Amino acid sequence: MNDEYFLKKAIEMATANVLAGGGPFGAVIVRDGIIIGSGANQVTPSNDPTAHAEIVAIRNACQTMGDFRLHGSVLYTSCEPCPMCLGAIYWAHISRIVFAANKVDAANAGFDDSFIYEQFELEPNQRSIETSCMTLPESILPFETWKKLESKIEY
Repeated sequence: MNDEYFLKKAIEMATANVLAGGGPFGAVIVRDGIIIGSGANQVTPSNDPTAHAEIVAIRNACQTMGDFRLHGSVLYTSCEPCPMCLGAIYWAHISRIVFAANKVDAANAGFDDSFIYEQFELEPNQRSIETSCMTLPESILPFETWKKLESKIEY
């Protein structure tokens, strides 16, 4: 089994998901040639805007492995990951990504996330969602507490 095999699995999952009422996205996570997690877009069926295929697959793989770190794994996804999914992929420490369609293909189908990339480049007070920073005396208390905690699990 190779990249093409697992990528086709993700594409098949995405296509089947459309017919089942979900979005046109599917993903599988593979480690050592074995699928350890999979997911299809569940945004509309679950009313959860974070239920993208990659996020669902990451959650599934982490449960399977009993770990929030997926070192040594490959994510195969039917489409180039959006900014949210890409962030989750990095936080999960996935080693490699293989995708089929790209973000232009997604935009042509009505899934354009270019505005999010543009928002990242702006200062918080210039973004389309009103954003402000309110610094309080206790603002960094959670971080100070974290740094002192000897039993913390770093990620």
